[in-house]
Amino acid sequence: MERRTELAKGQTPFAIVLTCADSRVSPELVFDQGLGDLFVIRNAGNVLDDHVLGSMEYAVDHLHVPLIVVLGHSQCGAVSATLAGGHAPGHIQSIVDAIGPAVAESQDLPGDKLDNAVRANAERNGSLVAHSGPILEEAVKAGKLRVVAARYDLATGRVEFLKIPKE
Repeated sequence: MERRTELAKGQTPFAIVLTCADSRVSPELVFDQGLGDLFVIRNAGNVLDDHVLGSMEYAVDHLHVPLIVVLGHSQCGAVSATLAGGHAPGHIQSIVDAIGPAVAESQDLPGDKLDNAVRANAERNGSLVAHSGPILEEAVKAGKLRVVAARYDLATGRVEFLKIPKE
């Protein structure tokens, strides 16, 4: 109750986490954090759009959040649907379209196709966030913001930090 009362006055999260809407991936639990610690943005496949970027820009510009984590996860259904190909019904196709470039980038890698695509999706979106102007890119260049990509393993609970490709 004391923490909620304190947070009613304002928020000062230390990180933004863009992650999947999958019910098994809760950033507060994954990173052992409490109310007000993380500015969480969730959607199927942890994809980027103007609303996600605008939310990140708000948190960086107004709340001065210094860290963005793009968190993919093992066995992601959105990435799996993209790998399966074909046309998805309704608005689900927009998610498949957003993940498509990561699937294409990872298709020739050795190993598990789904896991490779999950990793590529997080890395690609991390790079896109870091280079999204003007607010996020300027904050990165000024040393006020760091963007990282990561993969959460549903079976082990471990988070592996990934390398974001340079553009």
